Amino acid sequence: MIKGMKNLIFIFLVLFFLTGCAQQGKRYGDGGFSGFTTLFQPGVDSLVECYRIPAICTAPNGDLIAAIDERVPSCEDLRSNPDINIVIRRSSDNGVSWSNCETIVDYPLGQSASDPSLIVDHQAGIVFLLYNFMDLTREKDVYYFRVIQSTNHGKSWSDPVDITAQITKPEWKYDFKFITSGRGIQTQNGKLLHTLVNLNNGLHVFGSDDHGEQWYLLDTPLTPGDESKIVELANGAWMVNSRTHGTGFRYVHISSDEGKSWISFPDSVLVDPGCNASLLRYSYSEDGTQRNRLLFANAKSKSERINLTIRMSYDDGKSWPVEKTIYPGRAAYASLTLLSGGDIGLFFEKDDYRSCAFVRFSMDWLTDRKETPSIQPLK
Repeated sequence: MIKGMKNLIFIFLVLFFLTGCAQQGKRYGDGGFSGFTTLFQPGVDSLVECYRIPAICTAPNGDLIAAIDERVPSCEDLRSNPDINIVIRRSSDNGVSWSNCETIVDYPLGQSASDPSLIVDHQAGIVFLLYNFMDLTREKDVYYFRVIQSTNHGKSWSDPVDITAQITKPEWKYDFKFITSGRGIQTQNGKLLHTLVNLNNGLHVFGSDDHGEQWYLLDTPLTPGDESKIVELANGAWMVNSRTHGTGFRYVHISSDEGKSWISFPDSVLVDPGCNASLLRYSYSEDGTQRNRLLFANAKSKSERINLTIRMSYDDGKSWPVEKTIYPGRAAYASLTLLSGGDIGLFFEKDDYRSCAFVRFSMDWLTDRKETPSIQPLK
């Protein structure tokens, strides 16, 4: 009897650490590719039905913050789910080990928070987490936008501030709209930039010039456009890379006047099934030379959410000559970040949303040892 109880306890502990928010990281293999670390996974010991919508960033001190929807009753999105919280895990060693799961946004049943996105203000030392909010009991289908911030690298967070009125128009109240999940950016001159989608009125860029004290909307719609990522190019221009529906590839929008006007065109090289992707600038200085790279990660398929692939461009997205498969199986939303020391981290939805995993790899691995930055990237 006692032996049987011990066996049951052992099995329970194994299940606990393999499900939910408990699994720890893996160290690098010999080739500069870490393998997959499951950060979030619903399991038999958890009341959470689904984890979705990954976002990751590197805090000013080098810590990693991985945020995600904790969708308690089902995998349904915000409009149909009365209990979605936002939870995080943190790592202080480039993803080798992770903290326990921490709930940072939690509303009463009937109110949900969804689609986390992160912006790191390196100048002010602040990490912003933005999310979409809905009260399904009182105002079903009405979207609100809120933001919290951390000044201690994700260890604690402020109370939420509603910025809906700052970045939308009154006549948009009942439109299907949302802030894009994943991450926004800080430009070289200190602006904070991000994207939001209004399916009735187009994709828009919004931002802040005062470290998140106030936010504003750039009233120049981009079409076609859906969930998108924005990046600053080497010449200071802004690029928005967007998913579209029914085309099988991505769309690109470029502005050379800080969002007053845009040039839009399809990028048929970036095959895509209509899924959220990740775009990241990787710049570093070596031997007195400034090197600028763009990294892009998505499900490389015209029709299915499979084949998670990382690409790299040497010419600000005009071409993508470097390409590696991260995971050939079922894979969906992905979020990239630069790690301390110059490696790259990727947090993504894996195996039909049954888990969300982290992987890290080196530039050495990505370029087959043709490029190995010897110092920490600038941004």
